[in-house]
Amino acid sequence: MGGFFGVVSKSSCTSDLFYGTDYHSHLGTMRGGLAVKSDEGIHRVIHDITNAQFRSKFEDDINDMDGTMGIGVISDYEDQPLIIGSHLGKYAIVTVGVISNISELVDIVFQNRTGHFSEMTGGEVNPTEVVAMLINQEDSFTAGLARAQESIAGSCSVLLLTDEGIYASRDKLGRTPISIGSKSDATAITFETCAFPNLEYEFIYELGPGEVVLVTADGFEQKKDPGDKMRICAFLWVYYGFPASNYEGINVEDVRNRCGECLARRDDIEVDMVAGIPDSGTGHAVGYANYAGIAYRRPFVKYTPTRPRSFMPQKQEQRDLVARMKLIPIRELIQDKRLLFCEDSIVRGTQLQDTVKRLFDAGAAEMHMRPACPPLVFGCKYLNFSRSRSLMDLAARRAIKELEGTGETVPEAYLDPDSLEYAEMIERIRKRLRLTSLSYQRLDDLIEAIGLPEEKLCTFCWSGRE
Repeated sequence: MGGFFGVVSKSSCTSDLFYGTDYHSHLGTMRGGLAVKSDEGIHRVIHDITNAQFRSKFEDDINDMDGTMGIGVISDYEDQPLIIGSHLGKYAIVTVGVISNISELVDIVFQNRTGHFSEMTGGEVNPTEVVAMLINQEDSFTAGLARAQESIAGSCSVLLLTDEGIYASRDKLGRTPISIGSKSDATAITFETCAFPNLEYEFIYELGPGEVVLVTADGFEQKKDPGDKMRICAFLWVYYGFPASNYEGINVEDVRNRCGECLARRDDIEVDMVAGIPDSGTGHAVGYANYAGIAYRRPFVKYTPTRPRSFMPQKQEQRDLVARMKLIPIRELIQDKRLLFCEDSIVRGTQLQDTVKRLFDAGAAEMHMRPACPPLVFGCKYLNFSRSRSLMDLAARRAIKELEGTGETVPEAYLDPDSLEYAEMIERIRKRLRLTSLSYQRLDDLIEAIGLPEEKLCTFCWSGRE
């Protein structure tokens, strides 16, 4: 994943840019970058933040950066921002998303003999550079962004830092959000609206799918109308969105509370306490506990000062180690207790399996798990929020393979929570994780909790529907 922030101000923008970008740190921990424009040109800084927080890497740099507009990005993959020289002028660009047809787009450029690409480590092409090349095929930034959105398969939202201001383009089907905020002397544009309040910006507008706007210090100008179809990622509300953020006017924490309520409404288990796997399960657990009238407790606490998010390291064994080190059990709250945990999701189940063992080793009498979304059966093609190398990494897909003899296709019955096949799949997962009970959120309940029509949500990872 990744996230970005931009600001155009009548005075220096660097402080707002620094803190606004930092509010996207939960979306990635490999690369961070800032670009600031002044009369002297564009000043850019990029750092590897794999083993350090964004803030610690960039707090010295902002003392040397000065200008009235800038863009920042945090990503898990490519170096950004890029500075591009073209017939449209010099500009900086950042992107968020996944381009699934990148090889095809590179071939088209080569066939037209209109460009070249630098290679990243591993011989891959920087997707942000490919987007810039598509933009440069047209005679204006607006037309170039429209061309890029029509050409890209997958998902790609874009910010451009230009002489005119910041151009922003939300991906064609609106899988990721872009919002605009304003204060007396500046306008900001962001992935996460949680960046606004403490910087004193008021939310004023959210871009529609495929929409293009130009942001200036005085506000914004629509350059391309939004499209009619939207498929915003439902997983934003379940997991990787920040609790204080809103998408399509719907708050993340509020949805997570409602997810927990939906889980509790369909449950009749007797337990001593409800807890959340920190931190992403917390909002769901609070909703469950409040609805069920069961005490919410914290038998696991998260040590945050030195432990990054557990899915970030490239190797599975490193992710598992980080997950173990950051969660500390409290035996006094676990011994002889019947525990019910809410979790955002079960992807592979490897970390959860270790967590369950540790809880039983600490004396838990029972361990019940309630994921806040349905079983993940299909790999994300649009945002790359999971690092699974193979579909067979997914706990649900492995269970289907065990039952069917193959995991290449998924019979429709395994997607129906009322079917015998679905029940058998869940039982396989429960036994592997050694849980006392396991019950997933139903997709219809999740959609109800979010509050948008199903046709406006991307639910591909659970339903397989495009």
